[in-house]
Amino acid sequence: MRGEAPLRRAVALAAFALSGAVAAVAVIMPSTDAELLLAKAALLEPVAIRLEEALLPAPATYVREDRLQRGDSLAGLLARLGIGEADLQKLLRQREMRLLRPGTIVSAEVRAGKEDEGELLWLGFLAGRDTAVRIERVGQGLAASERRAQIVTRTEMKSALIRSSLFAATDAAGIPDAVAIQLADVFAGDVDFHRELRQGDRFSVLYEMHSVDGRPLRAGRILAAEFTNQGRKHRALRYAGNYYAPDGKNMRKALLRSPLELLRVSSGFGLRMHPLHKAWRAHQGVDYAAPAGTRVRAVGDGVVEFAGRQGGYGNLVIVRHDSRHSTWYAHLKAFGLGIRAKVRVAQGDTLGLVGQTGWATGPHLHYEFRVAGAARNPLSVPLPAGTPVARHDMDAFRALAQPLAAQLDLLANSQVAALE
Repeated sequence: MRGEAPLRRAVALAAFALSGAVAAVAVIMPSTDAELLLAKAALLEPVAIRLEEALLPAPATYVREDRLQRGDSLAGLLARLGIGEADLQKLLRQREMRLLRPGTIVSAEVRAGKEDEGELLWLGFLAGRDTAVRIERVGQGLAASERRAQIVTRTEMKSALIRSSLFAATDAAGIPDAVAIQLADVFAGDVDFHRELRQGDRFSVLYEMHSVDGRPLRAGRILAAEFTNQGRKHRALRYAGNYYAPDGKNMRKALLRSPLELLRVSSGFGLRMHPLHKAWRAHQGVDYAAPAGTRVRAVGDGVVEFAGRQGGYGNLVIVRHDSRHSTWYAHLKAFGLGIRAKVRVAQGDTLGLVGQTGWATGPHLHYEFRVAGAARNPLSVPLPAGTPVARHDMDAFRALAQPLAAQLDLLANSQVAALE
């Protein structure tokens, strides 16, 4: 019996130890992933990390840039750049700050320390087309300097599909308005952007983009472009300051298609109900709706044959371009400077301003195109062609045109593939 007691105690202790081990296992055995993570975290030994070792050192200065908005105050712009009051007042007295115009981006580097927070190190912006203005700290004062900006020019390649209008398409493709205007001007002799533009028309364009410090500054000239209008493909290549078709024909006509640029046509060619006389009458021209005071340009070189008031035409200018062609501009509010009979004018010269003199119910330009005295539809009449590439320049023209044409082909093929 004595021998059994120690044995039973030993078995009991072993059973207790075993049960304790099992219990211990049951305690640390997690039932969820979250408990497992907590269990592992409990086994990690905490390490003290000093705050200054965990954070990066605060910068001594920072650079900010902001745009001068229309209606913005110069003081408000400088405050947004983080410039302190003392330097802000100095900048307001700088003559060069008067060169700032709405839309200009201004950059500045300012100190960030507690004692010198807001102290300006330098401020810079681009004034005009190519003047870089920089104002820097010199001791306790500020010194300004101007230099010619280092402008970098690169070629942009863009394509777009017409869904509603030319400008809507260029906006969607990120093409500047200046390029859209050039595009309409280049193809104005072949495409009537008032009446013939259709949904599904498309175009590709190569143009210059000027930038300063990697920031776009302004668009330059179109180098090459292709416009597909109602299935008809037109291509223009820049050479010696003009635009030509691939065969060397001049894209610019001797006479412009329209005396106004990209304006809505309110009345077409042919018979119409006259708004004043309430009767069907032959309308021998095209009416262009435009705000009063809009500039009216000569569509081609010529001599002013008449400038004065004439019945229902109101204030009228007639320009004789050659023995067969003449153009009429009616309802003018006022005549251009020096416009009178026998005065010679050049294509694009201002003949007058849109008005509503004579038989006109609102401001608009009545425009007529006459061939041998007979009125013809200004929107569809064949226009005299400009001078083509000279025969002795054709080799040079082809050498310049071939790489541009290859890029247009690449753009056009990519656009077609994207549409399929």
